[in-house]
Amino acid sequence: MFWQVTSGRGATFNPPNKFECTERGIFHHEGIDEAETSLPRTRFIITRAEKILSRNHSADVPFEYSVNPYQGCEHGCVYCYARDTHQYWGMGAGFDFEAKILVKENAPALLEKALLAPGWQVSPIMFSGNTDCYQPAERRFALTRQLLEVCLRYRQPLGIITKNSLILRDLDILRELATRQLVRVMISITTLNEKLRRQMEPRTATAARRLEVIRQLAAAGVPVGVMLAPVIPALTMSEIPKIIEEAAAAGAARVGHTVLRLNGAVQPVFSKWLAAVYPDRANKVLSQVQTMHGGKLHDSRILKRMLGEGRVAQMIGRLVEVAVQRYMPGRSFPEFDTSRFRRGGMYTIW
Repeated sequence: MFWQVTSGRGATFNPPNKFECTERGIFHHEGIDEAETSLPRTRFIITRAEKILSRNHSADVPFEYSVNPYQGCEHGCVYCYARDTHQYWGMGAGFDFEAKILVKENAPALLEKALLAPGWQVSPIMFSGNTDCYQPAERRFALTRQLLEVCLRYRQPLGIITKNSLILRDLDILRELATRQLVRVMISITTLNEKLRRQMEPRTATAARRLEVIRQLAAAGVPVGVMLAPVIPALTMSEIPKIIEEAAAAGAARVGHTVLRLNGAVQPVFSKWLAAVYPDRANKVLSQVQTMHGGKLHDSRILKRMLGEGRVAQMIGRLVEVAVQRYMPGRSFPEFDTSRFRRGGMYTIW
């Protein structure tokens, strides 16, 4: 177990864990206040996972398998849907999600074991299906780089989504994968407004830095796109055309987007942050989120939850469509080449 002193958090508190029957706090005659009165230090908890591949069965997620070497994320994005999953570990979706990071130290060995299995049917693996594989912990533990090395050795195709410029550290491996049509990268950009970025995503790279990452990846021949996720109505929606324009100028070949959904414990974390930072538009933001999800702040319906429905969702989709047509017509990613997979990891002549 390691400790690291940090400053700045996205969450403002730790909401109650739905799996816990008791709540810890400080009792006052007005009620229960949260015990965390100061920003917690980051704690890295070393774990040994039983498996590293997660399988997806949802029609609205464009990948079947994902790898997440870290549970919890120090980036601290207040809107992150993965916050809710931290409760399964007996932790909170607020401060705990950002400050108690589970490190799956045997992730590379588990991935190699999975690829060696006789029954493995080659399919692209998404890095960061839940939490960012290039979050600050990666600088210390380098699990993502080791996972990439496994994929390169076996010629296993993969996709990456991140908002951290640390990905450039692994440009040597990504370049090798790209020459064999084995990798795609999506860089997540939510806003170009630096003040909003610091408030909403306190430990992420600046938008300018992320655009530079796109530029360097594209220059190296690595297929790279931009992910607008999530688009927040009345807060970041108006930035859609400009983000796509800037990403296209940097070399992005593809655009993806999702809309904000406040699943489970993410709802109180985001709502409390919004009321504190943008009280003048909090009601408008939440009201428009509800219009996209059938009157609720979260919609679990397949094919509806990611892109939403209704007038606001349609406006967002149209803004993306028009900007793509204007700034990156005809661009696309190359298809993955699954025929290059090395069964058993044995070297062959190419």
